[in-house]
Amino acid sequence: MKITLRLILSLIVAVGAVAAFSAYFQVGQERHRQEEELARRSRLLAEGLQETVEPLVQKGPSERLQRLVERFGNRERLAGVAVYDSKETPLAVTKSLAAALPTAPQTIREALADGVESGGFDRVDKREMHLFALPLRAAEKVLGAIVIFHETSYIRARLHEIWRITFLRVLAQAVLISLVTLLVVQWTFVGPIAQMAEWMKQLRAGGSIESSPLPRGDLFAPMAREVTTFARHLSVAKTAAEEEARLRQASESLWTSERLKDHVKTKLGGQPLVIVSNREPYMHRYKGREVEVIVPAGGVVTALDPLMRSCGGTWIAHGAGDADWDFVDERKRVRVPPDDPQYTLRRVALTSAEENGYYYGFSNEGLWPLCHIAHVRPDFRPGDWAHYQTANQKFADTVLDEIADFSSPCVLIQDYHFALLPRIVKEKRPEARIALFWHIPWPNPESFGICPWQKELLYGMLGADILGFHTQYHCNNFLETVDRTMECRIDRERFSVIKEEHLTAVKPFPISVDFSPAHQGSPAAGAPKSDRAAILKDLRIKAEYLGVGVDRVDYTKGILERFRAVERFLDKYPAYRGRFTFVQIGAPSRTHIKRYNDFLAETDAEADRINWKFKGSDWRPIVFQKRHHNHQEILPFYRTADLCMVTSLADGMNLVAKEFIAARDDEGGALVLSCFAGASRELRDALIVNPYDSEQTAEAIRYALEMPPEERTARMKRLRETVKENNIYRWAGRLITELTQVRFEQDPVARG
Repeated sequence: MKITLRLILSLIVAVGAVAAFSAYFQVGQERHRQEEELARRSRLLAEGLQETVEPLVQKGPSERLQRLVERFGNRERLAGVAVYDSKETPLAVTKSLAAALPTAPQTIREALADGVESGGFDRVDKREMHLFALPLRAAEKVLGAIVIFHETSYIRARLHEIWRITFLRVLAQAVLISLVTLLVVQWTFVGPIAQMAEWMKQLRAGGSIESSPLPRGDLFAPMAREVTTFARHLSVAKTAAEEEARLRQASESLWTSERLKDHVKTKLGGQPLVIVSNREPYMHRYKGREVEVIVPAGGVVTALDPLMRSCGGTWIAHGAGDADWDFVDERKRVRVPPDDPQYTLRRVALTSAEENGYYYGFSNEGLWPLCHIAHVRPDFRPGDWAHYQTANQKFADTVLDEIADFSSPCVLIQDYHFALLPRIVKEKRPEARIALFWHIPWPNPESFGICPWQKELLYGMLGADILGFHTQYHCNNFLETVDRTMECRIDRERFSVIKEEHLTAVKPFPISVDFSPAHQGSPAAGAPKSDRAAILKDLRIKAEYLGVGVDRVDYTKGILERFRAVERFLDKYPAYRGRFTFVQIGAPSRTHIKRYNDFLAETDAEADRINWKFKGSDWRPIVFQKRHHNHQEILPFYRTADLCMVTSLADGMNLVAKEFIAARDDEGGALVLSCFAGASRELRDALIVNPYDSEQTAEAIRYALEMPPEERTARMKRLRETVKENNIYRWAGRLITELTQVRFEQDPVARG
């Protein structure tokens, strides 16, 4: 109330000051205007009498002259008229003024002395009057003067009226301002603040973040966003603390964001954590005249963004968004996520030629099909190899600049785009701790031998201290490849390679996802329940059963095989026609490459063919969503689907399988999983299939839909326990632990 009163008083004082200044200015203008008007009227009257009076003045006082001044001296606002001779002697004066003019006023003396008209204010008969004296002449000789006297009391009355009106106006404005201020304060401040206080009270009492809406006006929107973010952090911390307490009671040990943060702080001793990947976690791009921020599709971003949110540090990546460079500082840095900054993204610029050669060319037309063995011929071109080397050097320069001020930095390099990067950084900074994690499969030595630059790639990779793969099988393949290609020592007991007195440990680190309720947007974290009916309505179909697949549109993901398995399922079990719909969420990927463009068209055509075969009025067997979906858009499909299909023809891990499991807090749904995905080594309770066998996959679809509820729940419980225990924070904790320990194992004496 005191604040409101001070606000009202301040506004009234401000309005009063402005009104007073305005009135003062207006009074001054009005006075000046009235004075000019008096002078003008006096001059006109004097000049009108001049011709008549001048002949009479020469004759001295006369009755005619007296009658003349009496007649004109009684007009409105005219106090009188007087005629003087050159010696300042009155010849004729209006009777009302005769007694008040024993001597000639100063204005008359000035007019007679200077021979020019004169005007001004003077006191006559104790009244302020305006006098105007006009000299009378004959043959250029001043004979006397005619004087016009005007009352000025009406001017003062007019000026007083202006001040009175101003006062009343200020009073009315003060009352109106007070009322408006009270209403505005109530609606704009008091109400929203009370609403926010009630929201915080409910939150403190155990309510969800969405228990009541926060004020969303322009004024409180930034505060509401920050308060919501802060509350979400508190909720996550509270959930983590409760989970930790429960696990301590059960003598279990679950890796959480907070535990990883403390672990990294202890292990790295304040040294920075730097992640390097080709794909950036947040991309700015233009959408019309607006700029939108998207999270690019891909397992690397899915896995590592929660890690960086927890640990902080710097993520170095290629800035591929067309608006990326509008949001970075002079060192090409930007804090992310945009709505809740927790770590730094540093962007690396590549020319179009470098991007085409290094990324689309050597990485994705060469190494990608080479490692996946997906029946697509790898293309290795010398020009692409040159751009690959250039890009790796650019990223190395950025990494070296980022870690320049630290004595023992930790660098986590991601994937096949940077096979040369570990060696380049290691040669400049031998004390840096470097891990290279290979997210895709590693083929057998015979297949890898296709690459013309296999030795250069392996030499670059062996610059890392830790070389991680998803599975032991890929580690075995890598060691076999090194053994056949390089001159080096291989310690198969410790699974390490010693090249030029440098030891590289080769170990499996099965990557995972963030299992926390906050990341999964589960009802426990305050998110609303997903509604299958709403999803089907948006898709404009009717169905009883729902399947889902989430992939980049890539020939290694088995999307065509998946569609054909759905077709075979509907052929074998026609009772499911009109009842089962499979939704494929497919983000177009690497469209600069002809094989990917052709595959997108082929996938689209296959979906159309199958839909035409089983066409219905309000049902389709396959819904192909060909656009990018963010995590929050995908979650409702995960939560409501009866089954999720992950049918990769070759895959390092495939985090879609784990994302689906993490999202199913209802312990429902079934996972149909390819035996060629790394995730199949861990997720043994999934329905494991050979995606090339459409008959087997069709049977898996049927079994997933007809599985007894008790078995479905039991399988999903075991799958969730596996993903929960082996989450992304455990993966990062193990990798960082190994990285900090391997430095002490690289003493040449200890190696013998």
